[in-house]
Amino acid sequence: MHQRLVPPILIVALTVAACIPQAASERPARPSDVRENQSTMIDLLMDDRVAGGDPAPTWAMASVNPNARQVAASRYTVRNGDTLRAVGDMTGAGSEAIALENGLAAPFTLVPGQQLIIPAGLYHRVSSGETGIAIARAYSVAWGDVIARNALSEPYILRIGQRLRLPPGARAQDGIDIADRAGRFAIDIDAIATGSQPALADGSAPTAASAVRRAPVTTAIAAPSSFSGRFIWPMDGAIIARFGPLAPGKINDGINIAAAAGTPVRATADGVVAYAGDQIGVYGGLILINHGGGWVSAYGHAERLEVQRGQAVKAGDVIALAGASGQVQSPQLHFQLRKGRLPVDPLKQLPAR
Repeated sequence: MHQRLVPPILIVALTVAACIPQAASERPARPSDVRENQSTMIDLLMDDRVAGGDPAPTWAMASVNPNARQVAASRYTVRNGDTLRAVGDMTGAGSEAIALENGLAAPFTLVPGQQLIIPAGLYHRVSSGETGIAIARAYSVAWGDVIARNALSEPYILRIGQRLRLPPGARAQDGIDIADRAGRFAIDIDAIATGSQPALADGSAPTAASAVRRAPVTTAIAAPSSFSGRFIWPMDGAIIARFGPLAPGKINDGINIAAAAGTPVRATADGVVAYAGDQIGVYGGLILINHGGGWVSAYGHAERLEVQRGQAVKAGDVIALAGASGQVQSPQLHFQLRKGRLPVDPLKQLPAR
């Protein structure tokens, strides 16, 4: 009997496809972002621990107190001295949800006698250190849905005492066993980039990025004030998977570059490391860099990480060594560029070669 040989091109396609799970139909639709329904999904580890005793991932730094309260729809008449936040505190609703319901825009000036619609809903009050991802997970909802329901925007840093209006179907996960909880909740690169910052108190400033490694940063990190304006290639090598549809039900939100194990992976532009860890099974060693201006880059499948969260990097700095961690069978780099929460084709942003 002769063994049937699989064409090399097919092997490459299957290898890359393994790191891009099913999309679209496997999670609830996100009203703010249809394209996001096709994003690569990453399962959150059930116990939130990091191998080797490293700190837990930032989104789990503080356990969430599921204190959500149901608020009935009502109307509120503005009085002298009222602020939008004060109205939220008095009614139990979130100021962001009230502003959205009434079409209010910054600076949210209120006028005595003005009638405000208080939207009904289940509202969670943010406690110290809680992150968006952790809050979404506590109620078994998608973080993207929370963003849309509260019209949250960059830099997505929650404030202590903020009231978030939860999506329909939200419920506290008390009593749900760990395996079932993990099965209900999944996390993607967009969620890490927008929902992993711990909440801050009013008047507190995010921690400034540092160019040198230091103790792990567990507070909110200041984003770059601006974007340098250009990207460089993170690595030389053949492209083995391009941006877009890869196979039926498979979407590649970036490109995959073949590499020898241990090849240096370089920052594509100046920025601040928003995430560096290996707690996310599909991508293995993964780094996210915030470049400012809404731009985020992602680097997956690294065998070794050379930077940590909160570290400032320059374009061309070595941030990792390539490997085959995560769900791939050969050393490669999965590289993404994202702008304003949407993945964009890196080949349209990188220099021609």
